[in-house]
Amino acid sequence: MKILVTGGAGFIGSAVVRLAISRGHSVVNVDAMTYAGCAENVASVADSPLYAFEQTDIRDRAALDAVFAKHEPDSVMHLAAESHVDRSIDGPGDFIETNITGTYNMLEVARAYWESIDKAETFRFHHISTDEVFGSLGDTGMFTEDTPYDPRSPYSASKASSDHLVRAWHETYDLPVVLTNCSNNYGPYHFPEKLVPVVILNALAGKDIPVYGEGLNVRDWLYVEDHADALLLVMQKGVSGRSYNIGGENEARNIDLVKTICAILDEKRPKNAKYEEQITFVADRAGHDLRYAIDPTRIRDELGWRPSVTVEEGLERTVQWYLDNEDWWRALQNRDGVGMRLGVKT
Repeated sequence: MKILVTGGAGFIGSAVVRLAISRGHSVVNVDAMTYAGCAENVASVADSPLYAFEQTDIRDRAALDAVFAKHEPDSVMHLAAESHVDRSIDGPGDFIETNITGTYNMLEVARAYWESIDKAETFRFHHISTDEVFGSLGDTGMFTEDTPYDPRSPYSASKASSDHLVRAWHETYDLPVVLTNCSNNYGPYHFPEKLVPVVILNALAGKDIPVYGEGLNVRDWLYVEDHADALLLVMQKGVSGRSYNIGGENEARNIDLVKTICAILDEKRPKNAKYEEQITFVADRAGHDLRYAIDPTRIRDELGWRPSVTVEEGLERTVQWYLDNEDWWRALQNRDGVGMRLGVKT
């Protein structure tokens, strides 16, 4: 099928693009190429006859109409979003405009297009979201698809809003949608502002490895290529109007994750001292959620999906990728915010 992917030059989006093309799908990559968009993320498929690229901002409704008219997609996978919590603390406006208004534009152009093709039964609008919309867990419990929304940051609030819009367009206009909410992703091509790449690159540079608070916050870690596999499955076989939580089944405290990465680097790129000695505890993030955990029962029972990579295997692959792809991450070092502590405003 022909899939229109928004945000396809970003971290998760590019993984979807690469995997979809490897499986024979045609892909139209719609990306505004903001600070986190990298053409190199899709360089391996850029010359494929199955690949097309449109540098288009989802905040531009007229441009989106033109893209849909030109390419006539069979389905939409909407990943384009501002996604860094720290950036949302410093500048929430971009998150409101892109994640809420941009999603509204996508829904409206998709609805108009869907109605123009006589409401084709095969069309799908797949909205990709985050588990952060559910808020913070205590020491026990897990997020299910029925967990009430309780966002705590401008980022998660903007994604929660976009989720509500998608559900409303399904209920009000019958637009065939599926939603997914994922846990923390990591893996190749991860923009160097998130925890895993920051740890790897600071360690290699001999810099302090910053850990918020005492590092006791818990996340469920999902390897990005596993996530891409799950997203394509939900897009093709998920029940219209239904949401699916996608988790890695790999809960870990931040401090333990950081120490695991340091141990992997000790083996792969040894030096005189242990990398763990570079760990530095810094002031915690404002409103830092304590724990996220996904209950993946629905996607496992209904669609037969489970992650294939443990966090130990995934981290080893990820560290090795960064060691092997220095040209990729060095080219990003001068981009806005890279190497800086963001989100310190309260």
